[in-house]
Amino acid sequence: MGYALLAGLAALVVLVSTAIFIGAGNRDQGRGEDSPRARNSAAPASSGNWVGTWSAAPAAAEPRSRDGFAHMSIRNVVHTSVGGTGARVRLSNLFGNRPLTITHASVALAAAPSNPTAAAGSMRRLRFGNKTSVTIPAGGEVTSDAVRLNVPHAADLLVTTYSPTPSGPVTYHPYARQTSYVATGDRAEDTSGTAFNQQSPYWRYLTGVDVWSSETQGAVAVLGDSITDGITSSPGANRRWTDFLAERLRTERDAPPLSVLNAGISGNRVLVDGSKYSPNNGPSGLTRMSRDVLSRTGLKVVVVEMGLNDIIKPPRQRDPQRIVNGLRDLVRQAHTRGLRVVGATLTPFGGHRGYTPRMEAVRQGVNAEIRKGKVFDAVVDFDAALRDPAHPERLRAAYDSGDHLHPSDNGYQAMARAMDLQSLKGSRPATL
Repeated sequence: MGYALLAGLAALVVLVSTAIFIGAGNRDQGRGEDSPRARNSAAPASSGNWVGTWSAAPAAAEPRSRDGFAHMSIRNVVHTSVGGTGARVRLSNLFGNRPLTITHASVALAAAPSNPTAAAGSMRRLRFGNKTSVTIPAGGEVTSDAVRLNVPHAADLLVTTYSPTPSGPVTYHPYARQTSYVATGDRAEDTSGTAFNQQSPYWRYLTGVDVWSSETQGAVAVLGDSITDGITSSPGANRRWTDFLAERLRTERDAPPLSVLNAGISGNRVLVDGSKYSPNNGPSGLTRMSRDVLSRTGLKVVVVEMGLNDIIKPPRQRDPQRIVNGLRDLVRQAHTRGLRVVGATLTPFGGHRGYTPRMEAVRQGVNAEIRKGKVFDAVVDFDAALRDPAHPERLRAAYDSGDHLHPSDNGYQAMARAMDLQSLKGSRPATL
Protein backbone atom coordinates (compact mmCIF):
# COMPACT_ATOMS: atom_id res chain seq x y z
CA MET A 1 0.00 0.00 0.00
CA GLY A 2 2.81 2.45 1.02
CA TYR A 3 4.86 1.51 -2.06
CA ALA A 4 1.90 2.12 -4.38
CA LEU A 5 1.29 5.51 -2.78
CA LEU A 6 4.94 6.55 -3.20
CA ALA A 7 4.97 5.39 -6.83
CA GLY A 8 1.82 7.34 -7.53
CA LEU A 9 3.26 10.49 -5.97
CA ALA A 10 6.48 10.12 -7.98
CA ALA A 11 4.52 9.77 -11.21
CA LEU A 12 2.49 12.85 -10.34
CA VAL A 13 5.65 14.92 -9.76
CA VAL A 14 7.03 13.89 -13.17
CA LEU A 15 3.76 14.75 -14.91
CA VAL A 16 3.49 18.16 -13.23
CA SER A 17 7.12 19.14 -13.91
CA THR A 18 6.82 18.05 -17.54
CA ALA A 19 3.61 20.03 -17.94
CA ILE A 20 5.25 23.11 -16.44
CA PHE A 21 8.18 22.91 -18.89
CA ILE A 22 6.01 22.28 -21.92
CA GLY A 23 3.62 25.05 -20.95
CA ALA A 24 6.45 27.52 -20.44
CA GLY A 25 8.11 26.55 -23.67
CA ASN A 26 4.92 26.95 -25.65
CA ARG A 27 4.44 30.55 -24.62
CA ASP A 28 5.75 33.15 -27.05
CA GLN A 29 8.45 34.52 -24.76
CA GLY A 30 9.61 37.08 -27.33
CA ARG A 31 7.38 40.12 -27.12
CA GLY A 32 5.22 40.22 -30.20
CA GLU A 33 6.67 37.03 -31.69
CA ASP A 34 4.79 36.12 -34.84
CA SER A 35 5.79 32.48 -35.17
CA PRO A 36 4.58 28.95 -34.46
CA ARG A 37 4.82 28.05 -30.80
CA ALA A 38 7.49 25.55 -29.81
CA ARG A 39 6.53 22.03 -28.83
CA ASN A 40 8.90 20.82 -26.17
CA SER A 41 8.06 17.16 -25.67
CA ALA A 42 11.68 16.36 -26.56
CA ALA A 43 13.07 18.73 -23.95
CA PRO A 44 13.88 17.83 -20.33
CA ALA A 45 11.32 18.49 -17.61
CA SER A 46 12.82 21.33 -15.55
CA SER A 47 12.12 24.85 -14.38
CA GLY A 48 13.46 27.67 -16.49
CA ASN A 49 12.55 30.00 -19.34
CA TRP A 50 13.24 30.63 -22.99
CA VAL A 51 15.82 33.30 -23.73
CA GLY A 52 17.59 34.38 -26.90
CA THR A 53 21.26 33.39 -26.96
CA TRP A 54 22.19 34.62 -30.46
CA SER A 55 20.68 36.84 -33.12
CA ALA A 56 21.47 38.54 -36.41
CA ALA A 57 19.34 41.17 -38.09
CA PRO A 58 18.20 40.39 -41.65
CA ALA A 59 19.83 43.13 -43.72
CA ALA A 60 18.82 42.68 -47.37
CA ALA A 61 18.23 40.26 -50.23
CA GLU A 62 21.51 38.62 -51.15
CA PRO A 63 22.72 39.91 -54.55
CA ARG A 64 22.83 37.30 -57.32
CA SER A 65 20.51 34.96 -55.38
CA ARG A 66 17.38 35.20 -57.55
CA ASP A 67 16.72 31.44 -57.35
CA GLY A 68 17.98 30.87 -53.84
CA PHE A 69 19.87 27.68 -53.02
CA ALA A 70 17.82 24.88 -54.58
CA HIS A 71 19.19 21.40 -53.84
CA MET A 72 21.75 22.92 -51.47
CA SER A 73 22.39 22.70 -47.73
CA ILE A 74 23.39 25.86 -45.87
CA ARG A 75 25.26 25.31 -42.58
CA ASN A 76 25.33 28.53 -40.57
CA VAL A 77 27.90 28.76 -37.77
CA VAL A 78 26.82 30.94 -34.82
CA HIS A 79 28.22 31.63 -31.35
CA THR A 80 26.08 31.44 -28.21
CA SER A 81 26.16 34.09 -25.50
CA VAL A 82 24.59 31.78 -22.89
CA GLY A 83 23.81 28.08 -22.67
CA GLY A 84 20.81 25.95 -21.84
CA THR A 85 19.24 22.50 -22.00
CA GLY A 86 17.06 22.99 -25.06
CA ALA A 87 17.20 24.96 -28.30
CA ARG A 88 15.00 26.35 -31.05
CA VAL A 89 15.82 28.54 -34.06
CA ARG A 90 14.22 31.40 -35.97
CA LEU A 91 14.31 31.48 -39.78
CA SER A 92 13.39 34.45 -41.98
CA ASN A 93 12.21 34.99 -45.55
CA LEU A 94 11.87 38.72 -44.99
CA PHE A 95 13.39 39.78 -48.31
CA GLY A 96 12.08 36.86 -50.37
CA ASN A 97 9.57 37.38 -53.17
CA ARG A 98 8.13 33.87 -53.10
CA PRO A 99 7.59 31.12 -50.50
CA LEU A 100 10.71 29.44 -49.09
CA THR A 101 10.32 25.70 -48.55
CA ILE A 102 12.73 23.97 -46.18
CA THR A 103 12.29 20.20 -46.04
CA HIS A 104 15.16 19.34 -43.72
CA ALA A 105 16.74 21.38 -40.93
CA SER A 106 19.00 20.57 -38.00
CA VAL A 107 20.96 22.02 -35.11
CA ALA A 108 24.15 20.64 -33.57
CA LEU A 109 27.19 21.67 -31.58
CA ALA A 110 30.31 22.31 -33.64
CA ALA A 111 33.12 19.85 -33.00
CA ALA A 112 35.58 22.75 -33.02
CA PRO A 113 35.29 26.53 -33.37
CA SER A 114 34.20 27.63 -36.86
CA ASN A 115 34.19 23.99 -38.00
CA PRO A 116 31.31 22.43 -40.04
CA THR A 117 31.73 19.03 -38.34
CA ALA A 118 29.17 18.30 -35.62
CA ALA A 119 30.20 17.19 -32.15
CA ALA A 120 29.47 13.52 -31.51
CA GLY A 121 25.93 12.87 -30.30
CA SER A 122 24.76 16.48 -30.71
CA MET A 123 22.93 16.39 -34.06
CA ARG A 124 19.18 17.12 -33.73
CA ARG A 125 16.59 17.28 -36.52
CA LEU A 126 14.35 20.33 -36.31
CA ARG A 127 10.58 20.24 -36.71
CA PHE A 128 8.05 22.99 -37.28
CA GLY A 129 4.62 22.45 -35.80
CA ASN A 130 5.72 18.81 -35.38
CA LYS A 131 6.38 18.55 -39.13
CA THR A 132 9.77 17.95 -40.72
CA SER A 133 9.27 20.58 -43.41
CA VAL A 134 8.03 24.15 -43.43
CA THR A 135 7.11 26.77 -46.02
CA ILE A 136 7.81 30.37 -45.03
CA PRO A 137 5.82 32.95 -47.01
CA ALA A 138 7.56 35.90 -48.62
CA GLY A 139 8.17 38.47 -45.91
CA GLY A 140 7.55 35.92 -43.14
CA GLU A 141 9.49 34.08 -40.47
CA VAL A 142 9.09 30.91 -38.43
CA THR A 143 10.37 29.50 -35.15
CA SER A 144 11.15 25.78 -34.91
CA ASP A 145 9.89 23.43 -32.26
CA ALA A 146 12.27 22.90 -29.37
CA VAL A 147 14.81 20.09 -29.20
CA ARG A 148 16.62 18.71 -26.21
CA LEU A 149 20.27 19.73 -26.48
CA ASN A 150 22.82 20.72 -23.86
CA VAL A 151 24.09 24.00 -25.26
CA PRO A 152 27.20 25.41 -23.54
CA HIS A 153 27.95 29.06 -22.90
CA ALA A 154 30.15 30.67 -25.58
CA ALA A 155 29.89 27.69 -27.95
CA ASP A 156 29.61 27.40 -31.72
CA LEU A 157 26.35 25.95 -33.04
CA LEU A 158 25.66 24.58 -36.52
CA VAL A 159 22.21 25.35 -37.93
CA THR A 160 21.63 23.67 -41.30
CA THR A 161 18.76 24.11 -43.75
CA TYR A 162 18.02 22.29 -46.99
CA SER A 163 15.73 23.62 -49.74
CA PRO A 164 14.75 21.31 -52.64
CA THR A 165 13.27 24.03 -54.87
CA PRO A 166 14.13 27.56 -56.04
CA SER A 167 13.10 30.04 -53.36
CA GLY A 168 13.80 33.48 -54.76
CA PRO A 169 16.14 36.07 -53.20
CA VAL A 170 17.87 34.91 -50.03
CA THR A 171 17.39 36.90 -46.82
CA TYR A 172 20.88 37.32 -45.41
CA HIS A 173 23.23 39.14 -43.07
CA PRO A 174 26.31 40.07 -45.11
CA TYR A 175 29.05 40.99 -42.60
CA ALA A 176 28.96 38.00 -40.30
CA ARG A 177 32.70 38.01 -39.44
CA GLN A 178 32.18 34.26 -39.27
CA THR A 179 32.70 31.52 -41.86
CA SER A 180 29.65 29.40 -42.64
CA TYR A 181 29.36 26.59 -45.19
CA VAL A 182 27.36 25.27 -48.15
CA ALA A 183 27.08 21.72 -49.54
CA THR A 184 25.40 20.22 -52.61
CA GLY A 185 22.37 18.03 -51.87
CA ASP A 186 20.55 17.27 -48.65
CA ARG A 187 23.31 17.18 -46.03
CA ALA A 188 21.29 18.69 -43.19
CA GLU A 189 22.03 15.86 -40.76
CA ASP A 190 25.56 15.04 -41.91
CA THR A 191 27.74 14.98 -38.82
CA SER A 192 30.83 15.11 -40.97
CA GLY A 193 31.73 18.46 -42.46
CA THR A 194 33.38 16.91 -45.51
CA ALA A 195 30.56 17.72 -47.93
CA PHE A 196 30.50 21.36 -46.81
CA ASN A 197 33.35 22.42 -49.05
CA GLN A 198 32.00 25.85 -50.00
CA GLN A 199 32.75 28.62 -47.54
CA SER A 200 30.54 31.66 -47.02
CA PRO A 201 31.04 34.97 -45.13
CA TYR A 202 27.26 35.35 -44.69
CA TRP A 203 24.46 34.14 -42.44
CA ARG A 204 21.51 33.05 -44.57
CA TYR A 205 17.87 32.70 -43.41
CA LEU A 206 18.88 32.23 -39.76
CA THR A 207 18.08 35.22 -37.53
CA GLY A 208 17.89 33.80 -34.00
CA VAL A 209 18.61 30.95 -31.60
CA ASP A 210 16.83 30.55 -28.24
CA VAL A 211 17.82 28.29 -25.36
CA TRP A 212 15.89 26.93 -22.39
CA SER A 213 17.77 28.19 -19.34
CA SER A 214 17.39 27.95 -15.59
CA GLU A 215 20.29 30.39 -15.07
CA THR A 216 19.76 33.27 -17.49
CA GLN A 217 16.84 35.52 -16.60
CA GLY A 218 16.58 37.51 -19.81
CA ALA A 219 18.30 39.18 -22.74
CA VAL A 220 19.81 42.54 -23.64
CA ALA A 221 19.39 43.37 -27.33
CA VAL A 222 21.62 45.91 -29.06
CA LEU A 223 20.29 47.97 -31.97
CA GLY A 224 23.27 49.29 -33.86
CA ASP A 225 25.29 49.92 -37.00
CA SER A 226 28.63 48.54 -38.24
CA ILE A 227 30.28 49.23 -34.89
CA THR A 228 27.83 46.84 -33.22
CA ASP A 229 28.00 44.51 -36.24
CA GLY A 230 31.74 44.30 -35.49
CA ILE A 231 32.76 44.83 -39.10
CA THR A 232 36.47 45.25 -38.27
CA SER A 233 36.69 42.61 -35.54
CA SER A 234 38.88 39.55 -36.08
CA PRO A 235 36.97 37.02 -38.25
CA GLY A 236 35.86 33.89 -36.44
CA ALA A 237 37.18 35.14 -33.10
CA ASN A 238 33.94 36.59 -31.64
CA ARG A 239 35.51 39.90 -30.70
CA ARG A 240 32.63 42.26 -31.39
CA TRP A 241 31.92 44.59 -28.49
CA THR A 242 28.73 42.64 -27.81
CA ASP A 243 30.81 39.43 -27.46
CA PHE A 244 33.02 41.11 -24.87
CA LEU A 245 29.89 42.35 -23.09
CA ALA A 246 28.46 38.82 -23.02
CA GLU A 247 31.72 37.59 -21.49
CA ARG A 248 31.49 40.21 -18.75
CA LEU A 249 27.89 39.25 -18.00
CA ARG A 250 28.86 35.56 -17.76
CA THR A 251 31.93 35.97 -15.59
CA GLU A 252 31.77 39.06 -13.40
CA ARG A 253 30.47 38.95 -9.87
CA ASP A 254 27.05 40.60 -9.36
CA ALA A 255 26.52 40.91 -13.13
CA PRO A 256 22.85 40.56 -14.10
CA PRO A 257 22.18 37.10 -15.61
CA LEU A 258 21.50 38.25 -19.16
CA SER A 259 22.31 37.02 -22.65
CA VAL A 260 23.38 39.45 -25.39
CA LEU A 261 21.66 39.67 -28.77
CA ASN A 262 23.37 41.57 -31.59
CA ALA A 263 21.01 43.50 -33.89
CA GLY A 264 23.68 45.52 -35.67
CA ILE A 265 23.64 46.13 -39.44
CA SER A 266 26.61 47.73 -41.15
CA GLY A 267 25.74 51.11 -42.66
CA ASN A 268 22.51 51.31 -40.69
CA ARG A 269 20.92 54.68 -39.90
CA VAL A 270 18.30 55.83 -37.46
CA LEU A 271 16.21 57.78 -39.96
CA VAL A 272 16.75 56.46 -43.51
CA ASP A 273 16.09 53.02 -45.02
CA GLY A 274 18.72 51.39 -47.21
CA SER A 275 17.93 49.62 -50.47
CA LYS A 276 16.28 46.22 -50.25
CA TYR A 277 19.07 44.86 -52.43
CA SER A 278 21.95 46.82 -50.94
CA PRO A 279 24.73 44.67 -49.46
CA ASN A 280 24.54 46.78 -46.32
CA ASN A 281 22.57 49.69 -44.77
CA GLY A 282 19.38 47.71 -44.07
CA PRO A 283 16.01 49.12 -43.01
CA SER A 284 16.34 52.13 -40.70
CA GLY A 285 16.45 51.70 -36.94
CA LEU A 286 12.97 53.20 -36.68
CA THR A 287 11.66 50.71 -39.25
CA ARG A 288 13.21 47.59 -37.76
CA MET A 289 13.16 48.23 -34.01
CA SER A 290 10.04 46.17 -33.43
CA ARG A 291 11.09 43.23 -35.61
CA ASP A 292 14.81 42.97 -34.85
CA VAL A 293 14.83 43.98 -31.18
CA LEU A 294 11.47 44.11 -29.43
CA SER A 295 10.39 40.69 -30.71
CA ARG A 296 13.40 38.91 -29.20
CA THR A 297 12.83 36.14 -26.71
CA GLY A 298 13.10 37.06 -23.02
CA LEU A 299 14.03 40.68 -23.74
CA LYS A 300 14.65 42.77 -20.61
CA VAL A 301 16.65 45.80 -21.75
CA VAL A 302 17.63 47.52 -25.01
CA VAL A 303 20.91 49.21 -25.92
CA VAL A 304 21.00 51.69 -28.85
CA GLU A 305 24.32 52.42 -30.61
CA MET A 306 23.60 54.35 -33.78
CA GLY A 307 23.33 57.77 -35.38
CA LEU A 308 26.82 58.24 -36.82
CA ASN A 309 25.79 57.00 -40.27
CA ASP A 310 22.99 59.58 -40.33
CA ILE A 311 25.77 62.19 -40.26
CA ILE A 312 28.22 60.49 -42.65
CA LYS A 313 26.04 58.86 -45.31
CA PRO A 314 23.87 60.74 -47.83
CA PRO A 315 21.40 62.23 -47.28
CA ARG A 316 23.52 63.74 -44.48
CA GLN A 317 21.68 65.06 -41.46
CA ARG A 318 23.10 68.45 -40.53
CA ASP A 319 20.65 69.17 -37.73
CA PRO A 320 21.57 67.24 -34.56
CA GLN A 321 18.02 67.61 -33.29
CA ARG A 322 16.62 65.47 -36.10
CA ILE A 323 18.88 62.59 -35.09
CA VAL A 324 18.06 63.11 -31.41
CA ASN A 325 14.35 63.08 -32.20
CA GLY A 326 14.82 59.79 -34.05
CA LEU A 327 16.62 58.33 -31.04
CA ARG A 328 13.77 59.46 -28.80
CA ASP A 329 11.33 57.70 -31.13
CA LEU A 330 13.31 54.48 -30.67
CA VAL A 331 13.08 54.91 -26.90
CA ARG A 332 9.33 55.47 -27.11
CA GLN A 333 8.92 52.23 -29.04
CA ALA A 334 10.75 50.34 -26.28
CA HIS A 335 8.91 52.13 -23.49
CA THR A 336 5.55 51.01 -24.91
CA ARG A 337 6.77 47.47 -24.10
CA GLY A 338 7.90 48.50 -20.62
CA LEU A 339 11.58 48.18 -21.53
CA ARG A 340 14.52 50.20 -20.30
CA VAL A 341 16.85 51.73 -22.92
CA VAL A 342 20.56 52.41 -22.52
CA GLY A 343 21.90 54.74 -25.20
CA ALA A 344 25.43 55.29 -26.48
CA THR A 345 27.19 58.51 -27.40
CA LEU A 346 28.45 58.71 -31.00
CA THR A 347 32.08 57.70 -31.39
CA PRO A 348 34.91 59.76 -32.96
CA PHE A 349 35.67 59.56 -36.68
CA GLY A 350 38.31 62.24 -37.23
CA GLY A 351 40.69 61.21 -40.01
CA HIS A 352 38.04 59.12 -41.79
CA ARG A 353 37.48 60.03 -45.43
CA GLY A 354 33.95 61.24 -44.59
CA TYR A 355 35.06 63.56 -41.80
CA THR A 356 34.52 67.32 -41.93
CA PRO A 357 34.47 69.88 -39.11
CA ARG A 358 30.81 70.56 -39.87
CA MET A 359 29.95 66.87 -39.39
CA GLU A 360 31.96 66.82 -36.18
CA ALA A 361 29.84 69.69 -34.89
CA VAL A 362 26.70 67.62 -35.57
CA ARG A 363 28.18 64.64 -33.68
CA GLN A 364 29.05 66.85 -30.73
CA GLY A 365 25.55 68.29 -30.79
CA VAL A 366 23.96 64.84 -30.63
CA ASN A 367 26.31 63.76 -27.84
CA ALA A 368 25.56 66.89 -25.81
CA GLU A 369 21.84 66.06 -25.88
CA ILE A 370 22.47 62.42 -24.97
CA ARG A 371 24.66 63.39 -22.01
CA LYS A 372 21.93 65.65 -20.62
CA GLY A 373 20.05 62.46 -19.71
CA LYS A 374 16.80 63.29 -21.46
CA VAL A 375 17.12 60.95 -24.45
CA PHE A 376 17.77 57.52 -22.88
CA ASP A 377 17.09 55.95 -19.49
CA ALA A 378 20.86 55.53 -19.00
CA VAL A 379 23.94 56.44 -21.03
CA VAL A 380 27.10 54.53 -21.96
CA ASP A 381 29.75 57.01 -23.10
CA PHE A 382 31.51 55.22 -25.96
CA ASP A 383 32.89 58.56 -27.15
CA ALA A 384 34.77 59.05 -23.88
CA ALA A 385 35.90 55.43 -23.84
CA LEU A 386 37.45 55.51 -27.32
CA ARG A 387 38.61 59.05 -28.05
CA ASP A 388 42.21 60.22 -28.13
CA PRO A 389 42.65 62.65 -25.20
CA ALA A 390 45.01 64.79 -27.29
CA HIS A 391 42.71 64.78 -30.34
CA PRO A 392 39.16 64.09 -29.08
CA GLU A 393 37.72 64.11 -32.58
CA ARG A 394 39.79 60.96 -33.29
CA LEU A 395 39.88 57.41 -32.00
CA ARG A 396 42.77 56.56 -29.69
CA ALA A 397 45.44 54.87 -31.86
CA ALA A 398 45.33 51.64 -29.84
CA TYR A 399 41.57 51.42 -30.43
CA ASP A 400 41.58 52.30 -34.15
CA SER A 401 41.19 49.51 -36.71
CA GLY A 402 43.01 51.70 -39.20
CA ASP A 403 40.09 53.35 -41.01
CA HIS A 404 39.63 55.98 -38.25
CA LEU A 405 35.95 55.04 -37.89
CA HIS A 406 35.67 51.46 -36.67
CA PRO A 407 37.35 50.18 -33.50
CA SER A 408 39.94 47.42 -33.37
CA ASP A 409 39.46 44.34 -31.19
CA ASN A 410 41.00 46.33 -28.33
CA GLY A 411 38.59 49.15 -29.03
CA TYR A 412 35.61 46.80 -28.96
CA GLN A 413 36.82 45.45 -25.63
CA ALA A 414 37.09 49.00 -24.29
CA MET A 415 33.49 49.63 -25.33
CA ALA A 416 32.30 46.59 -23.38
CA ARG A 417 34.32 47.73 -20.35
CA ALA A 418 32.63 51.14 -20.52
CA MET A 419 29.20 49.61 -19.94
CA ASP A 420 27.90 49.88 -16.38
CA LEU A 421 26.45 46.40 -15.97
CA GLN A 422 24.06 47.62 -13.30
CA SER A 423 22.44 49.90 -15.89
CA LEU A 424 21.31 46.73 -17.70
CA LYS A 425 19.17 45.57 -14.83
CA GLY A 426 15.57 45.57 -15.95
CA SER A 427 14.34 48.41 -13.77
CA ARG A 428 11.38 50.43 -14.95
CA PRO A 429 11.95 53.00 -17.72
CA ALA A 430 12.68 56.54 -16.61
CA THR A 431 10.30 59.41 -17.31
CA LEU A 432 12.04 61.33 -20.07
